[in-house]
Amino acid sequence: MGQSLPQPTESELEILHVLWDHGPSSVRFVNEVLQAQRPVGYTTTLKLMQIMHDKGLLERDEDKRTHIYTAAISEEKAQQKLLSRFLQKTFKGSASKLVLQALGQQQPSKAELDEIRALLDNLEEKDSNG
Repeated sequence: MGQSLPQPTESELEILHVLWDHGPSSVRFVNEVLQAQRPVGYTTTLKLMQIMHDKGLLERDEDKRTHIYTAAISEEKAQQKLLSRFLQKTFKGSASKLVLQALGQQQPSKAELDEIRALLDNLEEKDSNG
């Protein structure tokens, strides 16, 4: 199932974020969260979530009168898929070009630099051991 899942659209990602943040939810709840960010009709949210279910992006529990939807893909897996696609299309697969561009856009905080440094140390350690 993992490889065959389609790339979520921007609107679908908004819905996935609600489900990742709040867990299994009804269409009404998801719509209320989205409404707090921008105007979106209930029927639009319902239709999108039905399409996402048909695509395999959402799972639906139909045991109760109100259907409860759950994300069928983890946030981490979605991020990996989207980043991989973005990296290929925008930076010709070069992670270093992506990182240099991102760091050039704004000054990272000390905590972010420490996290990046730890990640680089970890990658170097794996490289020298493997």
